[in-house]
Amino acid sequence: MPITKFRTFEEARQALWLDSGDERILERMKRLSELATLLPPRPHGVFRFRTIEEAKADH
Repeated sequence: MPITKFRTFEEARQALWLDSGDERILERMKRLSELATLLPPRPHGVFRFRTIEEAKADH
């Protein structure tokens, strides 16, 4: 995949946009769903640990 440089966030956002009839939409959806299944579910919020070892073990 080639590296593309952008001068603004707007240019980068527009480069990601695909038209509704584009064939690449399904491929992107497939890749995103695969990425979502790789990430383990994790509860939201702030956690307290009694020791550094407990925090490292949770990470």
